[in-house]
Amino acid sequence: MEISIHRKTVAFFLLSVSAALLLVTESCNVVDKEGLLEFKSKITSDPSRLLHSWTSSSDCCKTWEGVACDSSGRVVNVSRPGLVSSNDFIVDTYMTGTLSPFLGNLSFLQFLELSNLKDLKGPIPPEFGKLRRLTHLFLDSNKLTGSIPNTFKHFFLLEKLFLGDNNLSGTISSSVIGSLRSLSELGLSGNKLSGPIPFSIGKLTLLTQLDLHENNFSSGIPASIGKLKSLKYLDFSENQITGRIPKSIGELSALVLLYLNHNQITGRIPSSVSGLSSLVFCRLSENKLTGNLPPSIGKLTKIQRLILENNKLTGKLPETIGHLTTLTDMFLSNNRFKAKIPSSFGNLINLQTLDLSRNLLSGQLPPQLAKLQSLQTLDLSFNPLGLFRIPKWFSELKLFRLMLAKTGIEGGIPRWLSSSSISVLDLSSNAFKGKLPHWIGNMTNLSFLNLSNNGFHSSIPVEFKNLSLLMDLDLHSNMFSGPLNTIFLKEVQDPLGHFNSIDLSNNIFTGPIDENIGDRPAMASITSLVLSNNQLGGSIPKSLGKLNGLQVLELVGNELSGRIPAELGDANELTTILLSRNKLSGAIPGKVMNLKGLREFDVSGNRLSGKIPPHKAKIPASAFFDNPGLCGAPLPSCKHP
Repeated sequence: MEISIHRKTVAFFLLSVSAALLLVTESCNVVDKEGLLEFKSKITSDPSRLLHSWTSSSDCCKTWEGVACDSSGRVVNVSRPGLVSSNDFIVDTYMTGTLSPFLGNLSFLQFLELSNLKDLKGPIPPEFGKLRRLTHLFLDSNKLTGSIPNTFKHFFLLEKLFLGDNNLSGTISSSVIGSLRSLSELGLSGNKLSGPIPFSIGKLTLLTQLDLHENNFSSGIPASIGKLKSLKYLDFSENQITGRIPKSIGELSALVLLYLNHNQITGRIPSSVSGLSSLVFCRLSENKLTGNLPPSIGKLTKIQRLILENNKLTGKLPETIGHLTTLTDMFLSNNRFKAKIPSSFGNLINLQTLDLSRNLLSGQLPPQLAKLQSLQTLDLSFNPLGLFRIPKWFSELKLFRLMLAKTGIEGGIPRWLSSSSISVLDLSSNAFKGKLPHWIGNMTNLSFLNLSNNGFHSSIPVEFKNLSLLMDLDLHSNMFSGPLNTIFLKEVQDPLGHFNSIDLSNNIFTGPIDENIGDRPAMASITSLVLSNNQLGGSIPKSLGKLNGLQVLELVGNELSGRIPAELGDANELTTILLSRNKLSGAIPGKVMNLKGLREFDVSGNRLSGKIPPHKAKIPASAFFDNPGLCGAPLPSCKHP
């Protein structure tokens, strides 16, 4: 949970200091010492020697690191975490072993901290239930298995319980949860716990933090959740929770963070959410929520991040959203919102990200959006907006990312973009026409450019070389023509500006592929190169084998001739090689076919000959069809004279 980074630091510090101040007048209790030595005996690896000082010949109260006692010599604090940080140092280590049931004999123990040891395995001993004085139990970030012991119902004084990031399974007992009446923080995330969230959770009225994310909990959110009046952080994300969001959720007036994302929650967002008057972070995305967004959402006056994407929400966006002037990020994409974007959105003066993509929004964009001077990311893609032109007032925004894919734009790219600071620009799937302007070279902040699925019909202007920060380029499905060298010879600003992906497919580019493509600085880090369905001639450059990060190479449907260079086999990361429908000849190099990660390979429709090299990859026979001279598995065997 992102807001709870310091969940243990303060408690550990206070308890350690208070324990250290106690005047220990008695030597370590025999039973306590035996229990701790039994624990040590179950540890098979301790590389940082966290337990080095725990010896049978010394006093556990006076010389054992991580152990504190009260004045009578009873152990009250055991703290040996695998991750410790201070202003001066960070220790990150591990211990291998199991939890000894003898730790349950430390009957005066209040604080047990064995988190982040990474390799503690096996079950949590039910004997731990004998630790009736325990107030803090931290066993998170290990490899513990089994279920949460029923004996935990005896933890009447327990204030903080963290068992997250283990391999715990089974259901949570309603009687156990209902007994933990002193609990203020409960963290069980990152396990394999299943079944319903117990209704008895409503008895934990002192809870401020409840984190159950990344488990297999099912059924609905219990209505009793509304009784947790002190709750500040609630994270049920990444489970299999079904049913509706209970109306009682609105009674959590202290709640700061609400994460219910990645579940199977259905129904409407209840209007009672207006009661979440302290809410700052809200994420309900990746569910099956339906219906209108309630106008009462406008009462969340402290909200900063509102994430409702990937649901089935419908209707108009409520004007009341304009009251949420503290909003910095709003993600409403991939729903079914319709009609116009409310003009009240112009009041969201602190908004940095607005994502309304993949909805059914239409009508004129409100010019009031020009007031959003803090806006960095605007995504309106895949809405039937019928923009025709990008509004001139967009030039008043200080955008870093602008995505307007498939919004009905026609004509040319507006010139004001040449003086913008935009880094990510997606204008794909529109009806742009004409030439790619020379001033594109002035957009020197571009790192991502997608102009695919338009009607551009020019060569790439020489000024394109100035895009020294560009890393991802998608121009596929246009009518671009001329040579490709301007792209491959692009300038870079080390360590930035090296291409990650290039897609120039389905155009009419001509000429040979630069024979030194593998030596060009801009190409040094490329992972995907797609040049299919153009009119490229010449041979496949041998220097492609120098592109150590290349994973995808697609050259389908060109006029490439000559041999497949064996040097391609030096590009060790290649998983996809598609060379079909060209004029390639000669044999298939065995080195290429035996690339370790090769998953997809197709050379059909060429003039290749000889025996197909033996290979481990599962490649269908169709990948070799229409090469009259090829033979051998998976094609028919070669005929010997």
